[in-house]
Parts: sequence; C-alpha cells; structure tokens
Amino acid sequence: MGLAGAVLYELALAGRIDEDGRKVRVLDPSPTGDPVVDGRLTALAADKPRSPRAAVERTAKGLKQVVLDDLTARGVLRRERGKVMGLFPVNRYLPQHPEALADARTRLASAARTGRAFDDRTKALLALVCGVRLEKVVFPDRKTRPDRKQRKAFAEDHWVGAATRKAVGNREGANAAAASGGS
Repeated sequence: MGLAGAVLYELALAGRIDEDGRKVRVLDPSPTGDPVVDGRLTALAADKPRSPRAAVERTAKGLKQVVLDDLTARGVLRRERGKVMGLFPVNRYLPQHPEALADARTRLASAARTGRAFDDRTKALLALVCGVRLEKVVFPDRKTRPDRKQRKAFAEDHWVGAATRKAVGNREGANAAAASGGS
C-alpha cells in the first residue's frame, strides 16, 4: 500500500490527479516521464473515478515487483539471490547508495522533530511512513519518534496519506478476520 501511496503522491505533486472531496480524478493524463508512474496514470485515466482508498488499493495491485524491477534496472537497488535455511530461494534488494537513505532519514527526523516538513516530498514521505506504520523502523529511538497524535496528523495531512492509512487499516482488518476464521 505504501508504494501505491507513493505513486499517487507523485501524480498529485505533478498535478496529474486530485481528489474532489469523494473521488480521485485524473486532471491531466500527459506522461510524467517516469514509466512506473505513467503506467499507473494510464490505468487511472482508463478507470472510472474511485474513492481515494479504492484508488490506493487498485494502484497497489502488482506494483511491488514493477517498482523493484525499475529500481534495479536504474541502479538504485541491487538484487542478491540466496536461500533461506539452505532450501528456499529468496531475493533481497539492497540500496546501491546508502547516503540517499541517510539523507531521507535526516529529513524525516527533522520534520518529525519540528512538526513540519520543508518540502512536499519530505511531507509526502513522512505521511507514508506514518500511514503504513513504519515509524518504529524509521525512528528506532523512542525519543525521536512522533507520538500517536502527531503520526495521525502527518498521515492525514494530504488526501493521499489519509487514503493510504485507510487502505492499510482495511487490509489489516481483512487479514485479522481471515486469521481468526472470519468470525
């Protein structure tokens, strides 16, 4: 869901989509220059307008491998193949440029500490981190981690963050129902 939120944020920041209060609508179907984002823009334009949560859920379908392949092809990630317990094949994707990760963590920590982001991309990333509940990973030190009220405010600052948070909650609820036997 987080990747879908990131794609929708890219489209929103580029002025290609927006939410009209109830539905996500394509404002400008022209390409952005990013093949992954453009593919999802084309799908959104071909589909009927949907609620923000439904747009996140539909955008998420099949997106993970597309993004991993794209980032590997561009040299952002490298794929390592291995085996778990010597039997089960597994692919790990590792960053090629750890300094970019460190820069993002610094910007996120600053935004969380001050309560505001200095640019739209940092604001979007913070909303997604809080929306998909990755605060403990991004902010391992409890002292620097935003509290529950702050996390909700960050996640719901923009319609994409709020929709991503709802989609994650919807999936968690469905998983919990399935695990308990649906009762």
